[in-house]
Amino acid sequence: MQALWMVLASLLFASMGVCVKIASAWFSSSELVFYRGMVGIVFLAAIARSRGVSLATKYPGMHAWRSTVGVLSLGAWFYAIAHMPLATAMTLNYMSSIWIAVFLVGGALLAWVPVPGRDGSLPKPPLQGPLVLAVIASFCGVVMVLKPTVGDNQGFAGLMGLMSGLTAAFAYMQVVALSRLGEPETRTVFYFAVGSAVVGLAAALTTGFSTWDWMHAIWLLPVGVLASLGQLCMTRAYASAKTEGGTLTVANLQYSGIVFSGIYSVLVFGDRIDGAGWAGMALIVASGIAATVLRQRSLPKAPAEEH
Repeated sequence: MQALWMVLASLLFASMGVCVKIASAWFSSSELVFYRGMVGIVFLAAIARSRGVSLATKYPGMHAWRSTVGVLSLGAWFYAIAHMPLATAMTLNYMSSIWIAVFLVGGALLAWVPVPGRDGSLPKPPLQGPLVLAVIASFCGVVMVLKPTVGDNQGFAGLMGLMSGLTAAFAYMQVVALSRLGEPETRTVFYFAVGSAVVGLAAALTTGFSTWDWMHAIWLLPVGVLASLGQLCMTRAYASAKTEGGTLTVANLQYSGIVFSGIYSVLVFGDRIDGAGWAGMALIVASGIAATVLRQRSLPKAPAEEH
């Protein structure tokens, strides 16, 4: 059952991406972040109340940091969605697992302090060769994906897409830390919505708000609702996975979101993605799955990665 919850979550996130891309024709990325946060606050507050979950927290600083990096990721992702094919933007955002693998390898090397052994030799950290190969393969996939878009003066949007995945990895690790402290997922997601509304409002006040039109604004509601529903389904998927194998299956099924976004990208927006682009996406997905499998023993049971 947990597999179905994750597939549904991925479909909801891809559907949210469709609404974001449509709404981006009339609203800036900062406005979309703001409205997504406002809708999320109302929706999640109602969910918390119905479940009897208190929104008071003992860790405001950790929530503030999680919200900061999460909002950076969200804003960069929305910008990439607005200026690139939906499937490409989704793929770059889903590289968070690859970035976490990079952090694991880099962190192990930085933390290594050579200490002479009994035989006088210096112990070496694990080489983690397969994980390094997965990371290298994923970045080869990035080159293949971005090749058709950089030529269309969309290089900056590509960088934003990569940054969304990088900052999403930081946010994910902070969610792991909050989960280990016993923070309910609803509370964590609620404060992320608050951070989105605050930061989005500040940015929108700086750049200016777009002219309000109800026919255009109607697309803002599903952005917040679909994102919140996706988070709840993803949380249920991880909660239903009682074994390590089940958790691993759930973590890998999140990549079905790339498949859904690819279908939306072609059918809804008429995007043209050449063979190299599709091959690059497949390589990134395969590398992400490999990295997830290889790092499973190094991480606690994964809570929901948020969008």
